[in-house]
Amino acid sequence: MPERKVIVESEVGLHARPAALFVQTAAKAFIEVTVAKGAGEPVNAKSILSVLALDVRQGEAIVIRAEGEGADALLDELAAIAAAS
Repeated sequence: MPERKVIVESEVGLHARPAALFVQTAAKAFIEVTVAKGAGEPVNAKSILSVLALDVRQGEAIVIRAEGEGADALLDELAAIAAAS
């Protein structure tokens, strides 16, 4: 399963507006997408509550995984959102 490891650079981490953009982008895809904080349990990247519950802060690593057609392109887009958020 393709994956991307990303360090979240935003001062607010992956919260509120950045999390909403991340989830909206993941939800547009018709494939399974998960995100995990560090080596933690992966959660559904299409669920705003699950993503917010990860409590990702500035400087922390997340691992985004997707499986299916277009997974690499989607992972690149989600990684860019998470890194720049």
